[in-house]
Amino acid sequence: MITANNATKHFGGITAVDHVCAEVRDGSVYGLIGSNGAGKSTFLRMLAGILLPDEGTVQIDGADVFENTALKERCFFISDEQFFFPNSTPAEMKNYYKRFYRHFDEERYRKLMDGFGLDENRKIRTFSKGMKKQVSVICGVCAGTDYLFCDETFDGLDPVVRQTVKSLFAEDVESRGLTPVVASHNLRELEDFCDHVGLLHRGGILFSRDLEEMKLDMFKMQCIFTSPLPENAWDGIDVMHLDRRGSLYTLTARGSREALLARVNAMNPSFCEMLPLTLEEIFINETEVAGYDIKKLLF
Repeated sequence: MITANNATKHFGGITAVDHVCAEVRDGSVYGLIGSNGAGKSTFLRMLAGILLPDEGTVQIDGADVFENTALKERCFFISDEQFFFPNSTPAEMKNYYKRFYRHFDEERYRKLMDGFGLDENRKIRTFSKGMKKQVSVICGVCAGTDYLFCDETFDGLDPVVRQTVKSLFAEDVESRGLTPVVASHNLRELEDFCDHVGLLHRGGILFSRDLEEMKLDMFKMQCIFTSPLPENAWDGIDVMHLDRRGSLYTLTARGSREALLARVNAMNPSFCEMLPLTLEEIFINETEVAGYDIKKLLF
């Protein structure tokens, strides 16, 4: 399990990561959301042991990651800015990684290279941005590590490849307990993928929540009432957001599904239905409660 306790990193007079506390459970998919400059890349580099926190700790299973060779062997970092040795080929990078990752699966590597239609003997510098990302992902999932840190990994990938990469991650989570930590500025990228999501803003974690728990106690409803409702109609309901357009009311509220339906049905609507909440809607409501406008934070 990964734990960050008041992890802080400064670059001169800039505080890139500011007293972040977070916990990543083994076998989960953790999504790290934040706008550009929020500190996601710096935080991932501390998780991977590339950077030493100036304050606080970053640990895996209770041990500090920085300069810990045994722990680093359990981690693979896929950077947003792809780096490969000059004039190297995927085959040469594969041989390089095999020196550091004892469990590197060469058979799977060749299968994935063929599946993605990549030539392992072609110079990587001649690849497109998306193809370079694919090489990094293939090396990452074949390294056989326990933790995979991904910085904007889906950026530059076409929709088909993006879904394929998500399937690869999900397969390894299921089969061998891989724990991916995926940083992105795009909520929609992580919509169907993450178990737990943290929002990083100005170097600090605004909040970190289990996605299923958020969905279980928050619901969106659309109701039509033939007669206008009194101002106190929603008293006693924990309404997070309410929008009215004529006779149509759309509300997001906390509580149990059964209790909310019973309360609204008692008001005799001519129509009422529950709607699925998107990750974006959940975060918009959560951040508005915390006094932030997520649209300004992320978009």
